[in-house]
This record gives sequence, structure tokens and C-alpha cells, in this order.
Amino acid sequence: MSAIDEALGQIQRGSDEVLLVDELRERLTERRPLRIKAGFDPTAPDLHLGHTVLLNKLHQFQRLGHEVMFLIGDFTGMIGDPTGKNVTRQPLSRDEVIENARTYEQQIYKVLDPEQTLVMFNSSWMNAMSPADMIGLAARHTVARMLERDDFSKRYRSGQPIAIHEFLYPLIQGYDSVAMKADVELGGTDQKFNLLVGRELQKQYGQRPQIVLTMPILEGLDGVQKMSKSLGNYIAINEVPEQMFGKLMSVSDALMWRYFELLSFRPLSEIAGLRAQVAEGRNPRDVKFELGIEIVSRFHDARQAEQAKQAFIDRFQKGALPDDMPEIRLACAGPAMAIASLLKEAGLAKSTSEARRAIQQGGVSIDGQRVSDVELQLPAGQGYLFQVGKRRFARVQLG
Repeated sequence: MSAIDEALGQIQRGSDEVLLVDELRERLTERRPLRIKAGFDPTAPDLHLGHTVLLNKLHQFQRLGHEVMFLIGDFTGMIGDPTGKNVTRQPLSRDEVIENARTYEQQIYKVLDPEQTLVMFNSSWMNAMSPADMIGLAARHTVARMLERDDFSKRYRSGQPIAIHEFLYPLIQGYDSVAMKADVELGGTDQKFNLLVGRELQKQYGQRPQIVLTMPILEGLDGVQKMSKSLGNYIAINEVPEQMFGKLMSVSDALMWRYFELLSFRPLSEIAGLRAQVAEGRNPRDVKFELGIEIVSRFHDARQAEQAKQAFIDRFQKGALPDDMPEIRLACAGPAMAIASLLKEAGLAKSTSEARRAIQQGGVSIDGQRVSDVELQLPAGQGYLFQVGKRRFARVQLG
């Protein structure tokens, strides 16, 4: 296998689509560092493991010798990305965006090499745009093309309002690629339309169009919806080791393989070997321990990862998690459910009164952490690993 084919294989690992593969191969043959762009709007202060699907791919590009441009969308963040939204999204204030952006700069270097990372802010060129410049940019795209985007199309057909500023978001994201002279832009599968706008605008501005590389969306702890802080089904990359490890252990055995595929740096052959071991009878819990150690080590260190694992084992009866632990799905009428009600509905307590007594007596743990608040509200859209007393265990997905 040639060096180009090997590099192409690494780049395509775990990706959903590359547009266009032949163009990417051609640029790789130029033997120069490519300019790799990925944009993040600072809409919340914490990055989570879902974000690291893109960060991991950027890390791969760095190891191949390319220049990573981490774009903080401090300008577009004030517009609000309408992607996947069925209602107009409320824009953030300038102060909120700046504060969130500051935390992003601190967090990304847990994955990326600072020496090979160029952090950019799109306000640096958007704030310099005059109203006439913005009108000129808007003239390069049509309403008909905008309405080809799935979320806009659905809202238009159903009579839901679409604010004019929402059309500006994909245009500005596309113009970012022009300003940055990107060779490749990464994004989630839900960003494909926006990435292609960048490709089109580069053509109009006389540049070589960027290659578009889309990555799958990582499901959250519930195994259904994408990982999102607003849904409560996330693992933040700055969580303490024990909490991060406990949440990873709450992932279902089936979802574990998805996390290996999108988050692990292990060779695919090694992951296939782990699958084979489980098929031959190895306890999936032990394989999940390996995932937890790898991820926690990445964002903390190996010593803290081992300590988190041991703390988890100590809390759960020296590893005596039952092999046949029930997995329970509960519907939730609102955004959260009271812990006592959840324990009753999951069959871990006969009544809410019994559940409250168990909590008061220190007999209830979630993800290895003892619970003391009898009024605790657990957010929907997340998975939880419960222990009640010494012998009752369950993995609960709260929908």
C-alpha cells in the first residue's frame, strides 16, 4: 500500500462521507500540509464526547502532518445554527459567546496538539464586512437553494416561521471557508448542506473548492438521540475522572461498540478482536472497562483512569456487577423524573416511600456515586447505572 493510500485510509476511518475522494487523493499527492477546517459555535461552555468525534479526526490530520484550523464561531454563535431545529433558535449574547469561547480554547488541547493548531475566530473577518459586503454575499445564493435544506423545507411546508437571519448562517459558514482558504472542512452529517455551501462559495471566489468530510453523530447515553448538553445525555470532557468513568460504564453493551468505533484510537483490527472475545463469552463489562480507561486517560491521565476504575469497582461490590443486569427503558412525561418515582417504576423499590428511605440510609448509587438527595430530579434522555442495597442493580434508560 502506498503512503497516499495509507493516509487516505486513516482519514476515511469512521467517516460517513468524503466529497470528493478523488479530489482529496489529488491534494494528498501534492505533498504539502493541507488546511483543515472545523468550526464550533460556542453555544455552551462545555465540550462533550460528541464534539471529540471531530476533534479526533482533526488529531489524525495533525499526525499526518496537516495544518488544523479550529474555528470558533463567535460571530455565527450570535446567530444560532438552525440545523436540525424546527423552531427559530434564540441567538446568544456577545458576552455569553465570548465566555464560552474562552473555555473552548482551554479544552481542545486535551485532544489537539497546540503546536499544530491555529485557533481562529470568524468575527475577525465578519466584523470587518460592511452592509454592502453582506448584501453582496447574500446575492451569491438563492432562496430556492436554501429551501432545499431539509430543516428549512420542513418548516416552510408546515407554515412555521423562518427568520431571514437564519438564511445567513450557512452563507457565513461557507464564507468562513473562503476567508480561511480551507482545503478540507469537517462536520457532522447534519452539517452537509452548510459544508457544501462553503464549497460552492469558494468556486465563486476563484478558489479551489474544499473537500467535504462528514462524520457520524455520536448518540448520547440514552443510545437514541445525539449527545447534547440540553438533553442531559452527555459526557463532558472536563468532568472529573470518576464521573466520566461511571457514565461510560452506564452505556449499554450494544452502544459500547459505537463508542469504540467513534472515540477510540485503537486499530480497527483490535476492536474487531474485542468483539470476537465478547462473542466467545468474555464479559462485556470487562471490555467496557478498557474503553473507560482509554477515554479517561485521554482527558486526565492513566493513573487517574485506573483510580476511577478501582473506585467504580469498590462502589459496586468489588466488581460484582451481575452479568444479567436488567436494562430498563422508562418513558418520562417531562424533562426529568424524581429519583424516588424512577426507582419505583424501574422495580428497584416497592414504593416511593421505600425508595426515599433507601436514599436516606445511603443505599442508592448512580454510576458509582452514592445519592443523598431524596428530591433529586434525573434528566430525561440519559442512561443511569443503579445499585440499590447490595444486590439490586439495573441499567435504566430514561426517555
